Amino acid sequence: MKIGFIGLGNVGGKLAGSILRNGYDLTVRDLDMGLAQPFLDHGAHWADSPAEMARGCDYIITCLPSPAACAEVMEGAGGLLEGLSEGKIWAEMSTTDAAEVRRMAERIVAKGAQAIDCPVSGGCHRAATGNISIFAGCTRDTFEAALPVLTTLGRRVLHTGEVGSASTLKVMTNFLATANSRSPSSTHTSSLSINANTNMLSRPLIPTLREPVSRLLGRLKRVTPSQSQRLTS
Repeated sequence: MKIGFIGLGNVGGKLAGSILRNGYDLTVRDLDMGLAQPFLDHGAHWADSPAEMARGCDYIITCLPSPAACAEVMEGAGGLLEGLSEGKIWAEMSTTDAAEVRRMAERIVAKGAQAIDCPVSGGCHRAATGNISIFAGCTRDTFEAALPVLTTLGRRVLHTGEVGSASTLKVMTNFLATANSRSPSSTHTSSLSINANTNMLSRPLIPTLREPVSRLLGRLKRVTPSQSQRLTS
């Protein structure tokens, strides 16, 4: 299988590194040629445009900083949509907008290709070691087709439902991480205002701070679509 990867930044570069280390035929592209050079030095190929990559690869991954950047790569001159054809897979690994990824997926499917939104959770250090968690929003058939590559990139791969569901869940994990990081400082400040013993307070907090977001997610009950919309708005 030939894999294309666009976006070699903090996370994308580490994910692409896992693909190359595991022996896949890899083609890369980034606006910064300097980020691509280490991959080229180790046997990867370069694509002069996203369309060229889509024509030459079976499985194309994008990992970009914003929905606007992804739209440009997909729909701009020489974009991926120009080169995609039946049977190919597009995997969007950016943290992006659920409505935008659904819109893009409709255009991908219209070309006869398959679409999956698969943002990651766990940080750059886990991406570098192939130990990151991946949420996958797509049909079950697409999930099965994409899974061998996704398990190269991450240890835990979760099928979250239809396209867009993974991006929504990713926003929820960011919300949990932010709340978990801010609540101890807020509690500490409030405790000082009422002259509470903060040394004693910190002891039960330490285990909570060490608990990963992935474990907290396991305790969540099923969220209805209306609740999900409120959480992501």
